[in-house]
Amino acid sequence: MLDTARRYEIPEGIELGFRVAGPVVRACAWAIDLLIRAGLYLAIAIPFSFMGGLGLGVTLIIFFLIEWFYPVVFELRQGATPGKKAMGLEVIHDDGTPIAWSASLIRNLLRTADFLPFLYATGLISMLLNQNFKRLGDLAAGSIVVYRDKVGVRPELPSVKPLHPPQAMMRDGGRTLLAFAERSAVLTSDRRIELAEILSDLTDRKGEEAVAELHAYASWLAQGR
Repeated sequence: MLDTARRYEIPEGIELGFRVAGPVVRACAWAIDLLIRAGLYLAIAIPFSFMGGLGLGVTLIIFFLIEWFYPVVFELRQGATPGKKAMGLEVIHDDGTPIAWSASLIRNLLRTADFLPFLYATGLISMLLNQNFKRLGDLAAGSIVVYRDKVGVRPELPSVKPLHPPQAMMRDGGRTLLAFAERSAVLTSDRRIELAEILSDLTDRKGEEAVAELHAYASWLAQGR
């Protein structure tokens, strides 16, 4: 494959698309998480160091919980650790559904195997040999790391009184009318008029009146979006 875009069709017949994250961006996310965990370790170790043996025991238990369950907690809450979130990544199942606790637990417990013999060498080799950049934990858990798509904001339509469009426009040009109204703000006045007058036979309008007429039609159509 020439890119990291993947598509998956769910049983309902809807095709989902996502972009798989490669080793470099995931390494950056891991480094960010490492710095966060190091800060937590220092914040915990310093006060407990004054408690002697008991403090050392409590510190080691907390370190163990952070090391193994830090990624699980964040993946279940928001689909990604703070490091992955900062890099725009998310962990999901192979079929595009949000990661479940069992899969998250498996993929993170197997980080030990991925780390061998040092510095995630096994995990890196596994990712380079897999077209979806899966380390051993991902293969066992049926998970995949993808880029988190930004939610697009739909442009606002011109604020005009809605007007029922001619039947011919509703049948063939509803989407075109909405696209025209949404893009009007970035078009020059001359270009808006030029496009609007293409439908002068149906609107019986010229100039800015033709533009306003199409905006009114789009406003009516938008009520049913």
